[in-house]
Amino acid sequence: MKKFNLFALFTLVLALAFTSCKEKTADAAATDATAVVDSAAMANAATATTDPNAATAAQPGEAVAATPVPTGPTTTIKFDEDTYDWGKVMDGEKVTHVFKFKNTGKEPLIISNAKGSCGCTVPEWPKDAIAPGKSGEIKVVFDSKGKGAVGGKEDSKRVTITANTDPVDSYLTIKGKIDKKEEAAGK
Repeated sequence: MKKFNLFALFTLVLALAFTSCKEKTADAAATDATAVVDSAAMANAATATTDPNAATAAQPGEAVAATPVPTGPTTTIKFDEDTYDWGKVMDGEKVTHVFKFKNTGKEPLIISNAKGSCGCTVPEWPKDAIAPGKSGEIKVVFDSKGKGAVGGKEDSKRVTITANTDPVDSYLTIKGKIDKKEEAAGK
């Protein structure tokens, strides 16, 4: 019965968070996010997800680092491409690709975060606002060290872009094959 009550509390807090004003200040949004995470941890209602970028549920007393979500008016972003295929590389090579985009909306575009699906994928993004009609670039570096297989192994990594867009997250993908030299027997 106690678990049901905690689940009901978690559901109520979650419902309030989704129905509140979009014009909240960043501090109020952070407070709501903390309340939702605390309720989730208390109810132990975290479920597994297939999203490689999904955060794990916090344990009671654990600090939570949330991705900052821009507040204010939203705009739109258009990437020249959202997927890049690097072809075939050897294990240990670094792959660098620049994704170009344009602010196609009527408000300044603010990218608050860009995060790779693992530590081997590191994005660099513009920290300043992109004016309407202007363009920008996101550079992504992938380190293939330890990811290859003899004969080649397909790999794919995703970068999540968080900005003042609707939806808040946009996704970029880099993929290809990683080959590895066959090691000599008897080593």
